[in-house]
Amino acid sequence: MNAQKGSFDAEFTQPIIRTGMWTLLLAVPFSFFPALYLWWQYGAIPTVKTILTAWFMIVSIYGVEYFMTPISYFPILGISGTYMAFLSGNIANMRVPCAIVAQQVVGVEPATKEGEIVATLGMAGSIITNLIVVTIAAIGGSYLLSMFPPIILEALNYVLPSIFGGLFAIFAVRHPKYAVFAIAIASILLGVIKVLPVWLVVVLCSFSTIGFALFSSRGKFSDEDNGETA
Repeated sequence: MNAQKGSFDAEFTQPIIRTGMWTLLLAVPFSFFPALYLWWQYGAIPTVKTILTAWFMIVSIYGVEYFMTPISYFPILGISGTYMAFLSGNIANMRVPCAIVAQQVVGVEPATKEGEIVATLGMAGSIITNLIVVTIAAIGGSYLLSMFPPIILEALNYVLPSIFGGLFAIFAVRHPKYAVFAIAIASILLGVIKVLPVWLVVVLCSFSTIGFALFSSRGKFSDEDNGETA
């Protein structure tokens, strides 16, 4: 078991970490190129105060995602999937669902070596498909939307909630006690207490469910560790 783990780390994990680090670091300066081009070509540049104000507005709304997203999705994506997801974007509404479906189709469990490889392949396919669809949408998306009736446009607002609902249902069937606990915590925070900001509700629901899962599975983890040692 230890030999297999060492081989997996040497042949898969370590190269992924090396490649993932420099590609993500390289993506940081590249993300500023559009703004730098507007500055160089048209002299359009906001003041430092405007930049900081806009950044603080974004942080106040999405700041919790800086911490919650990598923690909550890492068991599904693994190391390689996490690098790919943060480089390509659309993590919650595209990468994670594709990774979960790929794992289900192949029949592997998340948080395993097999699950990480399958999730990586599933996300790689989603990235290629996403690039094709986004290119088509960029060219003719506005025209297509103008042809849709209002009821279809209204339905598009429910796409992301329906994706999360489907993902929750998938895991609820496999781990019903964790699903019941998560629903109970969310119901108490949103329906009884009602005074907490949404970002704090997300944090409390996520970490309390993670804690409950770890606490209720502590015996199982101990048995698996003893089996591997033996």
